[in-house]
Amino acid sequence: MRTSRWPRGRCGEAGVKGRLGRQRSVALFGAAVLVFNFPLLALWEQPLRLFGLPVFPLALFVLWGVVICLLAVLAERSAK
Repeated sequence: MRTSRWPRGRCGEAGVKGRLGRQRSVALFGAAVLVFNFPLLALWEQPLRLFGLPVFPLALFVLWGVVICLLAVLAERSAK
C-alpha cells in the first residue's frame, strides 16, 4: 500500500501538487507586478552610481534576473 504525505482529494496526488505550483506561480506574478510597478520603481530613480553604473537600470536588471530564476525554479519543481 502506498502512503503519501499529500491528502487525496477529488484530483488525487497530482492535483494537490499542481494546485500548489499554480498558486506559487500566481504569487510570483503578483510580486513581480508589485516590484515593477511605478511607486516601487520610483524609489530606485536616484542620481546614484554603484561601481560607475547608474542604480536604476542595474536594479531593474537584477530584479528581472531574480524573477526569471525564481520562475525557472518553480517550473522545475512542478515538472517533477
